[in-house]
Amino acid sequence: MLPRGGAAYVRGMVKAIAWLVGATTLLVGGVGGYAPVPRAQPAPRGGLVSVEAVSTRTPTQVAEFLAAAGIDSTEVRYGVRGYRLTYRTITPQGTRTTATGLLVLPDDGRRTRLDLVADTHGTMVDRDYAPSAAEDDGRLSPYLHASVGRAVAAPDYLGLGAGPGRHPYMDTASGVSASLDMLRAARTAARQLGRRLTGDVYGTGFSQGGQVAMALGRALSRGADAHFRLKALAPVSGPYDIAGQEMPGLFDGRVNDTSGVLYLAYWLTAQNRLHPLYQDPGEAFREPYARVVEGLIDTRHTTEEVLGALPGTVKELLTPGFYARLQRPRGALLDAMRDNDRTCDWKPDVPVRLYTASGDTDVPMGNTLSCARQLAGHGKKAPVTDQGAVDHNGAFRKSVPQIVRLFDSVAGTAQYQLFCCQKFQAPHGLP
Repeated sequence: MLPRGGAAYVRGMVKAIAWLVGATTLLVGGVGGYAPVPRAQPAPRGGLVSVEAVSTRTPTQVAEFLAAAGIDSTEVRYGVRGYRLTYRTITPQGTRTTATGLLVLPDDGRRTRLDLVADTHGTMVDRDYAPSAAEDDGRLSPYLHASVGRAVAAPDYLGLGAGPGRHPYMDTASGVSASLDMLRAARTAARQLGRRLTGDVYGTGFSQGGQVAMALGRALSRGADAHFRLKALAPVSGPYDIAGQEMPGLFDGRVNDTSGVLYLAYWLTAQNRLHPLYQDPGEAFREPYARVVEGLIDTRHTTEEVLGALPGTVKELLTPGFYARLQRPRGALLDAMRDNDRTCDWKPDVPVRLYTASGDTDVPMGNTLSCARQLAGHGKKAPVTDQGAVDHNGAFRKSVPQIVRLFDSVAGTAQYQLFCCQKFQAPHGLP
């Protein structure tokens, strides 16, 4: 016999048990009563893997570092701290991989919110020469920009620094994806280091990096990441027109032989992995170079080692048939060039200034003039600064301080406009 109220108690327990069984079934679910194991979500692009401090320099040390390289250091205001970031990105085929890059912050604790400079470097065959790996030329521009009070994200690109694999040289798409993901990683790392990025991005780059800077600017302007707003572009001596300027320059003397051999060997071996241009190196390269060229350009040899094992001229490097093909490219060869020749084929809505030098025999000035014409075709006037009778690296050394001042002027104009709008806004309810 149940105590008084016992029947109601039992009915309540039955309902509770039934609910519990049903809920358990929903949780366990699946055929045979096994809970489906949720799939692990792929790591987000730009996800930060690690942060490693790699350098600290006082304002005096920054100024001395720049001056030793022949760069005007009068703009230096702060010391800098550099960090190697390892982050998640994608290969040219879209598979997941990692890359490294250099984040530089001004060593001034009062500046907690920082604009960001995306600074993309020029051609390098040695992975240990990349910005995050070496206290060398790849840090000149990042240090100067950081010393005036901005954060700087300088990607190593794929296959350089501590990134796995070989570098897909002059593959614009992967240059952009690695650079964009570096910006994302920099945002996370800066926050972990007690700084905040405003979201304003100033784009610059030299040589190969000039081309990447233009393409990255286009991606940002088209909303590639809602956290970042492009504010200005100032690339230096980029190979914006491979088919129309850079490649012909290899054959008519506008590109010097030493650089021509290095660039062409690097470009052909890298592009052949993406757009098959030859089935056997012997189709493109003369012997004995055909046997060694792909092993030489493996990101483990220095520039001096590569050039020391290759001939002095492009004509000596290539087979007669391939030499002729490059002068009249078509098919996959022409496609490989044109795939990377559209970085200026758009209309930026921010200030753009292009820097070059008439004395440049690595990336002739015609590349920059082609870029300016493409931009003008879309209604964007981009002034061209000619640094005169200096070489490729001379164009870089003269341009970097000018770019710092350009970015200061753009930022100052934006701050002035914001101040005006806030200070002189009409009272509520009035026009």
